[in-house]
Amino acid sequence: MELMNQDVVARNGPSEGAPKRGHGMAEVQMCQSILPCHANHLGELGAGQLLKWMDTIACLAAERHAGMPCVTASMDDIRFEETVRVGQIINIKARVNRAFNTSMEVGICVSVQDVMSGVLKRVCVAFSTFVGKPVGERKVRLRPVDFLNSAEERLEHSLASERRRLRLYNEEAFNNLMVDYYALKDKGVSQRKDSSPTQRISTECTRVESIELVLPPHANHHGNTFGGQIMAWMENVATVAASRLCGTYPSLKAVDMFQFRGPSAVGDRLVFKAMVNNSFQSSVEVGVRVEAYNCEEWTQGTPRHINSAFFRYQRTNEGHMLTFPEVIFTTQDGERRYLSAIVRKRIRMARKHILYSRDEGPLSVPWDKSNQVYLGYNNVAALTVLAGKPTWEASSVNNKIGVFVLEELDSICIKVEMEVDTSPFHAFSLLSDLRLRPLWDKHYLSCEEVDKADEEETVYHIKCSPLNGNLISDFVLLLSKRQPCKDRDPYVIALRSVTTEKLPPAENSTRSEVKCAGFIIQRISHSTSKVSYYNQVSSGVLPFVEGNLAGWSKSMEETARSCITFLELDTISTAF
Repeated sequence: MELMNQDVVARNGPSEGAPKRGHGMAEVQMCQSILPCHANHLGELGAGQLLKWMDTIACLAAERHAGMPCVTASMDDIRFEETVRVGQIINIKARVNRAFNTSMEVGICVSVQDVMSGVLKRVCVAFSTFVGKPVGERKVRLRPVDFLNSAEERLEHSLASERRRLRLYNEEAFNNLMVDYYALKDKGVSQRKDSSPTQRISTECTRVESIELVLPPHANHHGNTFGGQIMAWMENVATVAASRLCGTYPSLKAVDMFQFRGPSAVGDRLVFKAMVNNSFQSSVEVGVRVEAYNCEEWTQGTPRHINSAFFRYQRTNEGHMLTFPEVIFTTQDGERRYLSAIVRKRIRMARKHILYSRDEGPLSVPWDKSNQVYLGYNNVAALTVLAGKPTWEASSVNNKIGVFVLEELDSICIKVEMEVDTSPFHAFSLLSDLRLRPLWDKHYLSCEEVDKADEEETVYHIKCSPLNGNLISDFVLLLSKRQPCKDRDPYVIALRSVTTEKLPPAENSTRSEVKCAGFIIQRISHSTSKVSYYNQVSSGVLPFVEGNLAGWSKSMEETARSCITFLELDTISTAF
C-alpha cells in the first residue's frame, strides 16, 4: 500500500545495511506532512488516520527486530495530548522496548512540529504488542533487545516487563473488581447522582452499527486486513456514538486497548458495534466490538469476534472543559457495560501510578523537640484535611470494611473504614502505640520507639517486610495523637516521616517515606467505633498497596480484618 508524502527512516548505528544482531534497539521513523485529505471537517488530523500510521510504523519496527512477519496482538496506553492540524508535520518513532519468547513490546511516540515556528510538541504515546509469525514449521524464539545505548532505553526496557505483568494480571484484576462493583451497585453507592433519573440519557440512544467490506487496498503485506485500518474504522463509529450523547463533536483523548482476537481477510464483512458505556463528568467511555463474517458465516449469521477497544472522549469550549450528560442503563448488558467502564477507570488509575509515579523528592522534615508543637500541628492538620476531602470513591464495601480511593492530580490516596465492636478510647489506646502494630499488620516486622517529646508526640522506627526480593523497607515516623476536645470530636492519630540524627539510613535497608497517614476514630455507640485509616500514597508506600489499587489483591481488606480482630480482643493491653 502506497503512503503519500511519506519518509520512512530506520536508524540503528551505521546507515548502510541491516543492523547487526544484538546491537541496540531498532528505531524506525515516519514523517508526514498533514494534508486536507488526512484531516476531518475541523481541519484537524483524524485520529483514525494517525492510528493507521502508528500501526504501520510499529509493525516495521517489530519485523526489523524479529526478522520475520509480525502481527499486532494489542495496542494500549494511547494518550492524546496535542491536536495536529493541516500544514503541520508529524514525526512517528517506534522501537522495540523488550522482546519476550514469542512476543515483543513496541513503544510509539508521535510528535508534531509547526513549520513556521519550528516548535516541537508531543502528540501521543502508545505501546503495541506484536507476535512473530514465522513461515512454515519454524519456531519463534525472539532474540533479546540490547538496551545499553541510553538511560531512556534501559528505563523503557524495565517498564516493558512491568507493563507486561499488568497486562497478564488484567483479566484477573478486572473480574475481581467487577465483583466488588456489582456489590457496590446493590448497596446504591456506585453511580453518579448529579441529575435526576429523568435527566439521564439511556446508553441505548448512543448505539451505532456500521459495516465495511474488506477490499484489497485494506490488506497488509501479509494478506490479512490491515490492523491500522480496523482501528481507524473503530475510531469512526466510536466518535459517532460519543457525539450522539453530547450533541457536539468530542475529542478523542485516549484508547484503553485495541485487542486483536483473530484475523480477517479480503472479502470479509466487518460489522462495527459501538455504544457509550458510561460518562464520568468530564469524560465518556465508548466500547467498540468488531465482528467478522466470510460468505458462509454471513449467510448463517455466525460472526467471529475479532477485536474490541474502549475509547475515551472529552469536549471543550474555548479551552474550558465541558461535562457530559449522565447516562443510565436500561438492559442487563447495559448494566455490565456501565460497571465495566468504572472498573477500567479504576485499573487505568492504578496503572498510571504504578508505572509512571514520579519521585516526589524528600518528604521528611527534621525532627526537633524544640519544634514539636509546630510539627505536631502540621501532622494532625494534614490528616484532618485529607479525611475531609469530599470526592472519595467507594471501591469495595462489605463485612464491616469499606475501601475508598481518591485521585487528585498526580497523587492517589486510600481510605479503609472499619466498624469495630469496641469503645473509641480503647481503639485509640491500642492504635496510638505503634509498637503493637506488628501484632496485626503483616507488613510490620518491628517497631521501636526512637524519641518522645511528650504524651502526644513520639518518633518510631519501623521495619517492613521486603517486597519482590528487595531490601527491607524502613520508615522513621512522627506519631501525633489527639483526644477529642468535645463529645462529638474524633480521636486522631497522625503519621508522617521525619529525619533524626539518631537514626541515619542503613546500608541493609531502603529508607522510605510517608507523606500523610493515620487513623481517625469516631464513636458510633458506647461500644462501637468507626476506625478510618488514611494514607496519601507515596512512592515508598505504593509497593505495599499497588495490588489493591490494580485489583489483583485484597491485602488491605485482610489487614483490616486482622486489625478489627486485634481491637476487639479487650484482653490486650497497651503496655508491654
